[in-house]
Amino acid sequence: MVSLPHVLSIISIILLVIYGMDAIVGGGGAGDGFLPFDAMTRGIGLGFPPIILSFVAFFISKKPPFMGIGILLIITGILIIIGGAIFLFSSVESENMARMIGEGGGLSAIGAIIIALGALKIKKSKIKVA
Repeated sequence: MVSLPHVLSIISIILLVIYGMDAIVGGGGAGDGFLPFDAMTRGIGLGFPPIILSFVAFFISKKPPFMGIGILLIITGILIIIGGAIFLFSSVESENMARMIGEGGGLSAIGAIIIALGALKIKKSKIKVA
């Protein structure tokens, strides 16, 4: 059964994949990818919504057990952590290394939180046998 939390989680994954593909194609530069966005606009438009949508998907799926939501949240968290790691490794060449490390570390922490929410959702959705 496809529900609103499933749709939100799938949209999150799609946005993160588009974000990653654009950043890879453009090499992280401003407007160099297939989308005409600089890095900040790309992050705000394609990176921030998946974080919000993941939290919304978790909290609106409280009542019924949704194991699929947990799996989708874990995938979203992994994609965010991969993005944070790439951000961290690309900061070696930046003059604002401290800022870049803070942002990459923050992304990794947010990804870890979303993975933890996914694991919690899976744990709570398992059927208990008495």
